[in-house]
Amino acid sequence: MNIRSAWLPVTGQTRSDTRVASLGALTPTSPVATRSGVLPGSADGKWRISGFTVTGSTAMGATVYPGRAVIQGTDAQGAYPVALTQTAALTFADGHAQYGRIDLIVIRVRDDEYDATGRTDASVEVVQGAPSAAPVPPATPQLSLPLYTVAVPAGTSAGTGGINWNTALTGLRTATVAIGGIVPVTTDTAIGAYPGQYRDFGNGLQRWDGTAWQAYPPQPVWQNWTPAWTTATGLATPSFGNAVVECRYIRNGPTVHLNFAITFGTTSNGGTNPATTDNWRFSLPVKAASAFKCVGFADLTATTRERAVARVRLTSPDFFELEISSGQPSGDSILYAGLVDALTPWTWVAGHTIFGTATYEAAQ
Repeated sequence: MNIRSAWLPVTGQTRSDTRVASLGALTPTSPVATRSGVLPGSADGKWRISGFTVTGSTAMGATVYPGRAVIQGTDAQGAYPVALTQTAALTFADGHAQYGRIDLIVIRVRDDEYDATGRTDASVEVVQGAPSAAPVPPATPQLSLPLYTVAVPAGTSAGTGGINWNTALTGLRTATVAIGGIVPVTTDTAIGAYPGQYRDFGNGLQRWDGTAWQAYPPQPVWQNWTPAWTTATGLATPSFGNAVVECRYIRNGPTVHLNFAITFGTTSNGGTNPATTDNWRFSLPVKAASAFKCVGFADLTATTRERAVARVRLTSPDFFELEISSGQPSGDSILYAGLVDALTPWTWVAGHTIFGTATYEAAQ
């Protein structure tokens, strides 16, 4: 049976046995493989990833700061833990006379048992890119973890001022954490390992649902809704006809926000034989916790001069009505006040509008 264990056999434990078994509890990418990356965190707690930070130190040289990382080989090789416990210096070759290039800084593992390099070690290295009119980074070597790219313009040397370290570095570090931990990521496009896995994308959490990363907790979205339009008396039933009805709402926990915009059309009908006692009612998109006298306001417009403001009033947990509580902004009097209907505050015709917003507590 080809099952491997660590710290169990009395003799015969191999290096790959140790890597496969003891590091399997990191962020998984398969049942036996782990996510390559730098262990996150900083001494002051201010940085997502501080391990293997690179900064310019001389005209053509850079400093790599301490850190820990894991580099996954094949499933059989296992994951290689590496640690840099003191700063390391890197030196970059002078720039090409005519073309710029992009170099790559990597943590690289060589394992003669698998790659026949004659070496068994780990190092931080510069992989030099090819000079070109449109330079691109070189390919990442096998069993390596990219840290940064470095832009080296044509003609760059210590004599010409060296690399501009303010703009030359582009970070590529990715993080890995213990299984169940929340991975801090930036530009990472890797899929999740299992449904229910979380990651921190810098501006909030995301959860892998088995097919995609989703915002967590799920973010509410605006939805369209067309209110049922009735009257308090059950008489003179209105209809939208060819009115433009643009109503939307969003629910965030117990709170509902809504906005509504109605522009009456040529076939809009305020109701047959209406009376000022009919009182229009508009159904809510989500049932309210209770009736409430004022949850918002609406602008009623007939002409540029004929305008009124109404309170959005929950006269029931199921619908709202519009109650005019003031005169017109122009100072002109309103013929009919009170709850809006086919005759209040005026007789509604094509081109008249109702715009409003409201916020209320949803029923549990």
